[in-house]
Amino acid sequence: MNFLLAAERVLLTAWVGGLWAIGYIAAPTLFTVLDDRRLAGQLAGEMFHVINWLGISCGIVLLLIVLKRYGRVWQMWVLLVMLVLVVNNEFVLQPMMAELKAHGLTEGSEAKSRFGLLHGLSSSVYLLTSILGLIIVGLGFKKPAST
Repeated sequence: MNFLLAAERVLLTAWVGGLWAIGYIAAPTLFTVLDDRRLAGQLAGEMFHVINWLGISCGIVLLLIVLKRYGRVWQMWVLLVMLVLVVNNEFVLQPMMAELKAHGLTEGSEAKSRFGLLHGLSSSVYLLTSILGLIIVGLGFKKPAST
């Protein structure tokens, strides 16, 4: 097994495995186990921040590896979409949500309503990223068949 293939597998496993472990196991467990929902949210937010940065790092390196090994295959475009989604969550949606939380979220307020909307959007982006990652893990990277 050559180095690039091994790196590709490790990076993809770390990113996609991390997405699923944090988003669908660790974060929901926090809200189940902890009585303090605010603390659970803070901890989950920190974990999402970490997995976003892992995704950005792995995504950039994976894009370079895939371009070198396979060229412009459809998986490269899926990786690019995943990377854009993660960057959007980390640098657009999460800061907007943090700003709303910093000003306080009172029941029935415009800020709480907006936070809920952004949280739903962020969750949808995360789900889409997770599913796209699962598709790549399941189908792998392959060179297109020669015609």
